[in-house]
Amino acid sequence: MTRDEIIRQIRTGEMKSTTSGLAPEYVQANLVVVPKAYAADVRGLCQRNPVPCPLVEELAPGAVEPRCAPGSDLRTDLPGYRIWVDGVLQERRHDVRDLWRDDFVAFLIGCSFTFERALVDAGYRLRHQELGQTVPMFRTNVPLAPSGRLHGRMVVSMRPFPAENVEGVRTLTRAYAEGHGEPVHWGDPALIGIADISRPDEGDPLQLEPGEVPVFWGCGVTPQLVTIESRLPFVITHEPGSMFITALRHEEYATTGS
Repeated sequence: MTRDEIIRQIRTGEMKSTTSGLAPEYVQANLVVVPKAYAADVRGLCQRNPVPCPLVEELAPGAVEPRCAPGSDLRTDLPGYRIWVDGVLQERRHDVRDLWRDDFVAFLIGCSFTFERALVDAGYRLRHQELGQTVPMFRTNVPLAPSGRLHGRMVVSMRPFPAENVEGVRTLTRAYAEGHGEPVHWGDPALIGIADISRPDEGDPLQLEPGEVPVFWGCGVTPQLVTIESRLPFVITHEPGSMFITALRHEEYATTGS
């Protein structure tokens, strides 16, 4: 299925699943939408914390068509959205057109799904894809550099690999800085504040197989958690695992960082 066909199915509500493995040649992105009054804080958060919050694009106030995906509409072209008021989840939606305001500023944040195609092409197994699941995500005890009203801790995604593959995985993903780059941690989850790896905060649990090591990357759900914990009055985010598929090809993105 082509990217355009996937976007059409998402826009019409036919597709509501995780986007992991879909249109694998294209960069995927997380979404955070805030009122203009808080845009500078989100921008600063991304600048000061580029590993979990690599900024792909900031749109102008009220804009819904990103430069990285001409013809797309951020109000309809993600499989799922979450609506937050004062840090509390109010509802989940598949379309936010009726909520959009002229003062809303949308941020597209890099996603580790961007390098998954490269991992598969290199012969590494991604078991969440094999099982049709959403990659597991965890809150950590790793503090972020604050920005204005925003402060919090890093969120990470986890993929298990045989111990002998970790160095190769690190080397391969290092090229994708705008997709979180190389892992921030591997091995004992407790060292970054994860008490139970079988109970992710978002996504689906993945049990480790014999000889496997959990490998953790910075995650674009981080700014979602931060805006929630900072209790901004109104925020729209993506449903974790259900990303925006840009028109940027990931090979070019890895090489140029564009």
